Amino acid sequence: MNTFIKKLKYTPLLAVLLVTGCTKNFEKINTDPDALNDVPPQNMLVNVMRNAGDQFGGDVDGYGTFAGYIVKIQYPDNLSGLIPTNNTYGNRWAACYYNITQMKDLLKKTDDNAEGYKNTRVIARIWNNYMWSYLLDGWGDVPFSEAFKGRPEDGSVLKAKYDKQEDIFPAVLADLKSIADELAAGIGTDETLQYDIIYGTKDSGQEHLKAQMLKWQKFCNSLRLRMAMRISSVAPALAKATIEEIAGNKDKYPVIETNTENCQMFYPGTLPYMEPWYKSGINDNRINNWGMFDIFIDHLTATNDPRIASIAQKNNAGKYVGFVNGSLTNPSPSTSISWIGLHYINNPAGSVPFYRACESYYTLAEAALLGYNVGISAKDAYEKAVTLSMQDNGVTASDITTYLAGAGKFDGTKDRIYWDMWVALFKENFEAWSLYRRTGIPSTNYPSKIQNSATPHTDQPWRLPYPNNEYLYNTDNVKAAAEGTVDYNWGKRLWWAKDNGKK
Repeated sequence: MNTFIKKLKYTPLLAVLLVTGCTKNFEKINTDPDALNDVPPQNMLVNVMRNAGDQFGGDVDGYGTFAGYIVKIQYPDNLSGLIPTNNTYGNRWAACYYNITQMKDLLKKTDDNAEGYKNTRVIARIWNNYMWSYLLDGWGDVPFSEAFKGRPEDGSVLKAKYDKQEDIFPAVLADLKSIADELAAGIGTDETLQYDIIYGTKDSGQEHLKAQMLKWQKFCNSLRLRMAMRISSVAPALAKATIEEIAGNKDKYPVIETNTENCQMFYPGTLPYMEPWYKSGINDNRINNWGMFDIFIDHLTATNDPRIASIAQKNNAGKYVGFVNGSLTNPSPSTSISWIGLHYINNPAGSVPFYRACESYYTLAEAALLGYNVGISAKDAYEKAVTLSMQDNGVTASDITTYLAGAGKFDGTKDRIYWDMWVALFKENFEAWSLYRRTGIPSTNYPSKIQNSATPHTDQPWRLPYPNNEYLYNTDNVKAAAEGTVDYNWGKRLWWAKDNGKK
């Protein structure tokens, strides 16, 4: 897609907002020209996808540090930001609920012509469930059943109760299955074109529409795979049934299997719409604020992993060198350690990844080891996953072969899958943090060595702090949900998380 078309992806909403004119009519004069009375449904899709990309894709040293990838080197982290606030993590909580609210409004607007907006509605529903998965993995228990009943016509529930994550997971998986079944039965005729800034194109026509909606169908089922494996140790029957259903009928329930199908959002590449890591690191000249986590570089070098060339930069001595998380002194000079690789940070028109093809095969590899009937051996699925990840990082075929015959050779254990998946998830920092909490890999992970908390912690945060607004306006419910937490982020693990012995 050329640059001009990329720019068009973000212009529909702006174009509508700018259609105003001068008038002597009093009512028109006193009407906010930037407030639309009726936003077109497709424009709402642009809004929520862009919002998700900006909110979740711009993280570098939050989830990136939790996952064991990146550390602060100019301003070492003392964990002081992990308190209830309405910015940082509170913004992401708000973004999830805002996006779900917008998509619910979209569905309500199109109820009278559901068939005419069938594809638009399907995308909105899938995205809603992705937002729920984010809330579940970040906070655990969250308002769900009463979350959108504030208006009088909806029930006047202004202080929503917090539902248990063990009740929400099955509900979200059930809705995703319902969507998957609808997509398997056929798609609609409405074209979202450039309004869909993840899988849409400028090209109209039935063939392009089928290709676009097939990718959404694959993301829907891939999200089912991810969520099912997340709860495999605490809801094994549901996890097994879900994964076997998908793997046993790929025609009906296709998943993301190639890098061209990756669920990711590309940016136009010009201000203000630049890829978030580039915008912050290169355009805003902050790349020297971050270094590569020592445990990450140590692992990549110990395993001779060729992905290191795209993930990290060599230091001023031509070597890959990681840095301590929470060092009391800065590296001198800052170039004496490795920075984030240019492959990931030096493209203004780069992308925010939400799901990569390799994840499907890492999941199938683990499922095979668990004894699930997934139609592929653990070894074959693992090697396919590694190959997809390597190719996505520009690694040559010969280097892939060498790695799979060496330190990356499959040894029949889940840990081998987890360690490699950890590397492959780089830049999907939130998902990598979830992998760590579920599996304990990387086992070498540790929190900042300087901590501003009442309790010394030996582990990365287990969850995110509820926003301060919840404590201000939904006090009783949030306090009940937070009972058992320590320093807001530790103490009580999420339902599906592993007890790795750290605190």
